[in-house]
Amino acid sequence: MNAIDTRAVHAGRRDLAGLFVHVPPIDLSTTNPLADVESGGDAYETLATGGRPVPGSSHVYARLWNPTVARFEDALAELEGAEEAVAFASGMAAFTACLLAMSTSGKRHVVAVRPVYGGTDHLLDNGLLGVEVSWVGPKEIEHALRADTGLVVVETPANPTLQLLDLDDICAQAGEVPVLVDNTFATPILQQPMSQGAALVLHSATKFIGGHGDAMAGVVATGPEWAASLRRVRAVTGGVLHPLAAYLLHRGLQTLPIRVRAQQESAQRVAEWLAVHPWVDAVHYPGLPGGDPDSVIGRQMSGPGSVMAFEVVGGYPAAAAMAKACQLATHAVSLGGTETLIEHPASLTHRPVAAQARPNPGLLRISIGLESVEDLCADLDQALDQAVDQAANQALTTRA
Repeated sequence: MNAIDTRAVHAGRRDLAGLFVHVPPIDLSTTNPLADVESGGDAYETLATGGRPVPGSSHVYARLWNPTVARFEDALAELEGAEEAVAFASGMAAFTACLLAMSTSGKRHVVAVRPVYGGTDHLLDNGLLGVEVSWVGPKEIEHALRADTGLVVVETPANPTLQLLDLDDICAQAGEVPVLVDNTFATPILQQPMSQGAALVLHSATKFIGGHGDAMAGVVATGPEWAASLRRVRAVTGGVLHPLAAYLLHRGLQTLPIRVRAQQESAQRVAEWLAVHPWVDAVHYPGLPGGDPDSVIGRQMSGPGSVMAFEVVGGYPAAAAMAKACQLATHAVSLGGTETLIEHPASLTHRPVAAQARPNPGLLRISIGLESVEDLCADLDQALDQAVDQAANQALTTRA
């Protein structure tokens, strides 16, 4: 089998030479001609119920099938070691489709381990889709399973604390219940959860997969049965990925291994620098001592990734001031792009999370980009100095 670097470059593209083109074509058609009423009806029935197109048949309508999107799906599936993948307009659309597909089997209960992305947490915790959730610790999954449990949902590395979960243990506890793993932070370059037994691997492809902050998408790598159910949900609910975004995401896969490893190398250095900074209380990063208590890296993951969280001396006032004071790191949500992004999870990405599960108010999450490490550390240093001074002055003013 070719190395993942080679597959990232060529996946979904091996037929291009035969088409006498060098880059994948973009099919922007919203509707497609039909040969006749009978074959058109048959094609519609196949696609609307989650099937794949029969060779030579019409794709009917872009909500049912698009070849540019399918190319990206095939490429991502290959990188994740999955048989198929299904792409959506966003990561939340992808996760919603997983819950709806689960519900069609009569299952309404989910067992989930916190922390997870704030939108995921909110969707589960508020029962917006009629789903009931049991929040448990990573060693409590087996005891929380019920007859109507349809999914076990985990995220590793977790957003925003970077907690790592042992997927061998998670999947063993889940038994016959499908496990959904949010693999956004690791990407298939560092981790392929299906090799540990996961049934569904979810990505907010907006992040590392696209890598440039210009395409929003979600994608689920899985087996044929789940893929058909997800395509059926997508066809009915309309959470389709635009073909231009699919093209950009497919292009992003070609540089994914290089970007992930370069950002990870920089992140390790930034984390080590933050860990000894006088204005930092704690750094949460799997590459630091104590950050990987179950020895996941080297067994399940090939590296710690490029996202980290840290707690600022002075708590919330200092953290808020620091985010604002950064000049090189951009104060913005999202992650995984070429630019370093910093955000305050408790106020933003995890604002909808129940109070008892909300991140520490003094915690900031930072996604390391491709800038010089020296420049990044200089920016973070001046921002920390400003933040702590401002927080101290604010405290003195309040006491006065």
